[in-house]
Amino acid sequence: MLRPLLGLVAAGLALTTAGCAQEEAQLQVTDAWVRISPVASNPSAGYFTVKGGEKAVQLIGVSSPVAIRTEMHETMADHGSGDGNGHGMTMMKPVTSVPVPARGSVEFAPGGRHAMFWNINPGIVPPRTMPLVFTFSDGTQIEVAARTVAVGAPAPK
Repeated sequence: MLRPLLGLVAAGLALTTAGCAQEEAQLQVTDAWVRISPVASNPSAGYFTVKGGEKAVQLIGVSSPVAIRTEMHETMADHGSGDGNGHGMTMMKPVTSVPVPARGSVEFAPGGRHAMFWNINPGIVPPRTMPLVFTFSDGTQIEVAARTVAVGAPAPK
């Protein structure tokens, strides 16, 4: 009778300590890729996911040592323009920072937020990778190797 009771107590302790040993969230960038423009003077677009750490931060910059200029943009519907039939157009607007919630995530994806890269080194062609550097408001910098794809190619999975 004592042995089954000890088993239940041990199981309860294991569940309690497992709940206390939660893994600490770490700020990270995942799934980075860049759609390379076939025209060198036109910008290329970059996409990625930022996963928040223990504290909320702001993503304040994306850069690359192989691009002359980079900006973060947000695509939004322009409800004020259109064809008069309620069909608005989309427009891009530069953003200087993007909030990253603690333990949350922010996605930069086609049709939404993205990074634009101008004058990329001509040696960066698909399927090579492209180094990206992400700068956050707390001083953290994260470098990742983004996969590159050609215009018209499917997004990497």
